[in-house]
Amino acid sequence: MYLIGVDLGGTEIKTGIVSKDKGIINKVSIPTEANLGAEKVAENIIKTIKIISEGKLDRVEGIGIGSPGSIDRDHGIVRYAPNLPFHNFELAKAISDELKIPTFVENDANAFALGEWYFGSAQGLKHFVALTLGTGIGGGVVSHGILITGKDGIGAELGHVIVDPDGPLCGCGSRGCIEAIASARNTARWAKEFSIKIPDNMIVKLAGSIDEIESKHVFMALEKNDFVAKMVVDKITDALAKAIANFAHIFNPEMVIVGGGMSKAGDALLKPIKEKVDLYLMPSFRNSFKIMQSSLVEDAGILGASAAAMYHSR
Repeated sequence: MYLIGVDLGGTEIKTGIVSKDKGIINKVSIPTEANLGAEKVAENIIKTIKIISEGKLDRVEGIGIGSPGSIDRDHGIVRYAPNLPFHNFELAKAISDELKIPTFVENDANAFALGEWYFGSAQGLKHFVALTLGTGIGGGVVSHGILITGKDGIGAELGHVIVDPDGPLCGCGSRGCIEAIASARNTARWAKEFSIKIPDNMIVKLAGSIDEIESKHVFMALEKNDFVAKMVVDKITDALAKAIANFAHIFNPEMVIVGGGMSKAGDALLKPIKEKVDLYLMPSFRNSFKIMQSSLVEDAGILGASAAAMYHSR
């Protein structure tokens, strides 16, 4: 038997057919076409599922969709999703009515946590935090073997833990959220701000111009021992260490797993976080958890969505 995992983004739909034992069997990616409306997005999801199923549709036992935004997972409704045309849209029903297969919708960051639990570094654990560092910062928490989502199902917004009350304005309206400091977008923003003051640096050389700087250029420059890159990475890893210490104090996890596009930097990102986190921990919490890089990499979205189908159909 198989599962379908749908990684739904504002620009792209990535869908895979997944075996519980072998992982992803086949996958496809097509444009979301969000500008054409909610029904068109649902049609495109169905299209990808039919493409990758190749005669196996009758052997698919569940479909999971990882979507950004606020999700009513009990009813498969996307209440709101940035960059997607959903407002109280019954996404699960639109898919299941057409394909006659049980369909489940989960917040994409929570799906990432479930993917790590079923397929990745958190297999066998009952207490862990999964943090995804991309354009924004999201996360999911499993405690006592249960995905923690709160009263309204929108809890564990880890990216909006405040680590600097006087820090930069976040898209959520608060100041100093970890997302406003250490997301990929804001890593690039720090690099641009520092480069205006110190323009002769390797980040600018690698990017071509200040305006073209991305977070990847910061870590590329760090490999070359660039001074500005060191300043940027020191700033974001200090903020991440504070946030992870907060998560440790609240959830007492066995592991904190770091994924998303920024995690590709590997030890260049994780090593300074590990070195700094003890500065912000109570003594009793030191050495009580591991900080690990996600093992799912590019397939985290698909595997996470399929894991959501497994979790919610239990």
